[in-house]
Amino acid sequence: MASTEPRTVFLAFIAILVVVIIILLGICWKVFKPNLMRKLMRPRSPASEVPEYFSGNMSGNLRTITYFDYATLKKATRDFNQKNQLGRGGFGPVYLGKLDDGRKVAVKQLSVGKSGQGESEFFVEVNMITSIQHKNLVRLVGCCSEGSQRLLVYEFMKNKSLDKILFGGDGAPFLNWKTRHQIIIGIARGLQYLHEESNLRIVHRDIKASNILLDDKFQPKISDFGLARFFPEDQTYLSTAFAGTLGYTAPEYAIRGELTVKADTYSFGVLVLEIISSRKNTDLSLPNEMQYLPEHADGFDEKEVQQVCQIALLCVQPYPNLRPAMSEVVPMLTMKSDQSIPAPMKPAFLDRKSLKDKNGTSDTAMEMRSYWLNTPSPMVDDRPYDMSCGI
Repeated sequence: MASTEPRTVFLAFIAILVVVIIILLGICWKVFKPNLMRKLMRPRSPASEVPEYFSGNMSGNLRTITYFDYATLKKATRDFNQKNQLGRGGFGPVYLGKLDDGRKVAVKQLSVGKSGQGESEFFVEVNMITSIQHKNLVRLVGCCSEGSQRLLVYEFMKNKSLDKILFGGDGAPFLNWKTRHQIIIGIARGLQYLHEESNLRIVHRDIKASNILLDDKFQPKISDFGLARFFPEDQTYLSTAFAGTLGYTAPEYAIRGELTVKADTYSFGVLVLEIISSRKNTDLSLPNEMQYLPEHADGFDEKEVQQVCQIALLCVQPYPNLRPAMSEVVPMLTMKSDQSIPAPMKPAFLDRKSLKDKNGTSDTAMEMRSYWLNTPSPMVDDRPYDMSCGI
């Protein structure tokens, strides 16, 4: 009898312990909620392990970014609350997010439709941005590919996008000339890196104000690489379907599908004129003779502004071989004298005198399309490399 009492006590202790554990688990489940419990109990994969869904799709340095699960980003953006929306691009909205470690990030939620366009942009952008690094290019923090969800996580830019400031109305901060000039030079340096200094020559294809982000010191960073293309060194130009934003697009690319790095140069020139004038390039309410200098500028150097205008007009010349390379643009922007800056041709899209019909209305687009379709290409007659269906 004496030998059975310790055994009985032990079994009773075990039974009480099991009951206590069950009660504690029930309390934890109620307090911390099922999603968090599942997250805590889920086995963690090593930080350096690349998820299986990237195999065969990527060639960039994938180990430089973090892989987030959807629940983490949903929590960080407060369930993608509309109050946290920073903006909206062609492929989906961008939200402000705050991670558990306190970092602020910008979460881009891609819309993946039946066409698969958002899916393609997701892989293109991750592949592109992990292959390059420059102070004037936005940094990708991480991404998420879970079920049908495709999300990109970027460093948060305190001053948001350039278009919010240039065209944001009375509530937007005013940029003095020194800051505008700094932004222009930073964008030029970012493009120079993409075109000539990166180990991969890249054409962005969508340089515009909404794709330029500004940090707390108004330093610019080029963003949104979903339409970008790797450009082979042995190719003069690419024959590809049009992609980008009308108004910023070089005529030879918009009409003929002839893509070179000079298409980015053209877009840069248009953007520079917008930065100087604080007006959208597509504002048809402005008179044709409108000057591109800000009427209310504070403390700007008139000679320097005119010099930058001249450089911008060089960038929007009608033929790509007349436009300067970005490695030529940067020194021109930073020099103190305009003596070595060549005189630009008059931009084709600004020559409106002969583009009037009988009623006095302008039909620039139709005239320019006819002009470009009937004008021989100034490019050499190499067989184009067709990249219209992929990278």
